[in-house]
Amino acid sequence: MRTATGEFQRARDHLLSSYGDLPRARAFPRPEVGQSFSWVADWFDVIADGNHATALRVLDLDRQGTLLADTAVSFAELAERSQRVARWLRSAGVRRGDRILLMLGNRVELWECLLAAFRLGCAVIPAAVQLAPADLADRLERGEVAHVIAEAGLTPRLDGLGGRWTRIAVGGPVPGWQDYQGAYAAEPLREAVRTRPEELSLIYFTSGTTSRPKMVGHTSVSYPVGHLSTMYWIGLRPGDVHLNISSPGWGKHAWSSLFAPWNAQATVMAVNQPRFAARPLLEMMSRYAVTTFCAPPTAWRSLIQEDLTRWPMVLREALAAGEPLNPEVVRRVREAWGVRVRDGYGQTETTAQIGTPPGMPSVEGALGWALPGYEVALLDPHTGAPVRDVSAEGEICLPLADRPLGLMGGYVGDPEATARCMRGGHYRTGDIATRDADGLFRYVGRGDDVFKASDYRISPFELESVLLQHPAVAEAAVVPSPEPLRLAVPKAYVALASGYLPEAETAQLILAHSREHLASYKRVRRVEFAELPKTISGKTQRTELRKREEQRLSRSAQEWWEEDFQN
Repeated sequence: MRTATGEFQRARDHLLSSYGDLPRARAFPRPEVGQSFSWVADWFDVIADGNHATALRVLDLDRQGTLLADTAVSFAELAERSQRVARWLRSAGVRRGDRILLMLGNRVELWECLLAAFRLGCAVIPAAVQLAPADLADRLERGEVAHVIAEAGLTPRLDGLGGRWTRIAVGGPVPGWQDYQGAYAAEPLREAVRTRPEELSLIYFTSGTTSRPKMVGHTSVSYPVGHLSTMYWIGLRPGDVHLNISSPGWGKHAWSSLFAPWNAQATVMAVNQPRFAARPLLEMMSRYAVTTFCAPPTAWRSLIQEDLTRWPMVLREALAAGEPLNPEVVRRVREAWGVRVRDGYGQTETTAQIGTPPGMPSVEGALGWALPGYEVALLDPHTGAPVRDVSAEGEICLPLADRPLGLMGGYVGDPEATARCMRGGHYRTGDIATRDADGLFRYVGRGDDVFKASDYRISPFELESVLLQHPAVAEAAVVPSPEPLRLAVPKAYVALASGYLPEAETAQLILAHSREHLASYKRVRRVEFAELPKTISGKTQRTELRKREEQRLSRSAQEWWEEDFQN
């Protein structure tokens, strides 16, 4: 008789043995985990039994980059700790189906609580530690939160917020809050709730820019089992040391700092810095022999400002996700370390859908191929008809006839939004791409980021990639700027690299670079030097920049146009 553990391991081992052979990987046996499944009991506890290999390592640095603490926990230790926490939470009134707001940074207790909540059959709402009281009030109310587990220093943000919810503080006693430290004295709770595939285990509030965040609901199967696709894309192997630059509270943290590495029996490593700094991070990567590394393009663009050859690496796999990856990053990393940074695509609503996995040829500017567990269609975003012409643009969509394991259950409490994104028998991502005859996808842009200038469609990503090839440009975001004749022209907001000043000479160099490397209808015609607005997950908020342009009454003091340099 097949067990859930056996089904899961059979699929996982098939993928581990298929690196370099994507067709074989895509034919992997879909794990049939049955009507009751517990990833923590059917997988984590199994691999943790008697396993003294390091499951989790957390490094804490000060502002100067000095290592303050190195905390390592084995699989066996983490399993037992989470079992004690589960028993203690149950004694505090936590029950199956309850929703727990978890507001912890990268500290061991975060992973203990996640495992304990899964063991109890609860739904966790991860909350970024940067959230303001208004954000928290929204999550408490719409998320129907029954319990809050928060760092002691963050509890004042929750003072005065309405609702009846259990208060648990981590990292020290807080008046009116239960002290988490008491959990370690509880007896381990060995058994786990066997949840049905449709039961929620994680709820993510997506970062809204024009409306309230939607609540993405993932089940006891969609993320835990669905992240086998992410494991394959990363190229994880048992015994790897995997470092992921992502903050708790965002889906990518669960992708790459929880499910994918532990599905592969790899070590999760987290590096805590008061503020992101490239040099201390590179030092930790070298010192602790990181073998697989994933970071958003924003972090990669900071890293390549350094002389990467100064830090010897044993790095085997390097990944980027969260935003499109610029070719300049790939080139610089390959020259320094002999490793190619591979791109990947997915959403909070899914696991990794498209990417370049290990052993597949790297094509500059391309996302890659559909990953195991996913069939990907390109549909006309207006009519919903399939895009049949090779290299024609279409919306990335997932057919629901054979529903992907990694697709969310839906938007919690919003059946209308769920119906909109899953209309016509497909899940609609809202992202635009092309696909060639070999099935290779290239990212064009977010549907609402692509714009027209002189009746030509412009992909901001393409223009930004060209700008990043210039040494003066550390980051760039391209948006339409109103212009009477063409209706709009491409304008670049640029964050400068070290050593360059926000002055006319620099703007002239960047505009000349654009003119040399882009077709005339695409070239950037305006440049403004400014810090780019970001979401707290690190993504550039082009929507905010577009609003600035639409509402602008006069030019900025640090803005230059092509016309300024014409004789």
